[in-house]
Amino acid sequence: MPETDEFSFLPAQAAAAGVDVPRVERVELTLPDGRALSGLRWGEGSPRVTLLHGAGLNAHTWDTTLLHLGVPALALDLAGHGDSSWREDAAYVGRVLAPDVATALEAWTDGPQVLVGHSLGGLTAVALAASRPDLVDTVVIVDITPGIDPSGGPAQLRAFFAGPTDWASRDELVDKALAFGLGGARPAAERGVFLNTRVRPDGRIEWKHHFAHLAAAAAAAGADTATPDAVRAVLASTGWDDIAAVRAPIVFVRADRGFVSADDADELVRRASDARVRVVPTAHNVQEEDPAGLASLLRETLAAA
Repeated sequence: MPETDEFSFLPAQAAAAGVDVPRVERVELTLPDGRALSGLRWGEGSPRVTLLHGAGLNAHTWDTTLLHLGVPALALDLAGHGDSSWREDAAYVGRVLAPDVATALEAWTDGPQVLVGHSLGGLTAVALAASRPDLVDTVVIVDITPGIDPSGGPAQLRAFFAGPTDWASRDELVDKALAFGLGGARPAAERGVFLNTRVRPDGRIEWKHHFAHLAAAAAAAGADTATPDAVRAVLASTGWDDIAAVRAPIVFVRADRGFVSADDADELVRRASDARVRVVPTAHNVQEEDPAGLASLLRETLAAA
């Protein structure tokens, strides 16, 4: 596909959603250790909702959901993803990522947020809510618990990212995604691949996020493909301690074809008895499979906040 910029897809997405294109801008700050943290600020005024993506994704995964939602919002690129710096220690776990998010909220918001986290972003949101309750009004966890089986859905994603980390063209990577049943229809897969890759100085295409490079290195070293260290780390059991420590209201969104089983969801409710559970008829990436439905749920959550 021809070279373009990160916002050039929005007019078509907005037209499909039946809304006007709002103001969206790329924002960036320098963290205390010198790393860059990047994100997208949506709409006018201070954000009311902040969104954290899952492993291997980036802030643009929320684009269509936010077009439907239509409120000021902040979507962040977690460390190691999108335009944010990679971590030298590859420590992509909720408790390590949460301080970055806290810095962003202090810089870019004026009050406690409805904090929405998908997958890795959900565990990060919980860690932040547990450690900085002053920054969080409500936590929305999308299709993740610390107890899910890492040899299930996460292993499929690991297999997708294992292998080459660079390609001659984005079309090659789109074909691979479609072969794995990822990305939906081809136009959506093209958009997702474009927004999650970059062109190297030698003209080759590579993933922006660190997870693909870690997965490829693990595969090259002959590591166990079913339960790689990176996946085990994301699902650290300390996440249950964080969930127990959250005092803000919790909304738990489980995709009925996602990574979280009914037993996993029951365990979350056992540990956070006040959590409100919503089951939605989608696969793991709820924000991409049913953005209008997720936006409706978030609208209800904002109204109750």
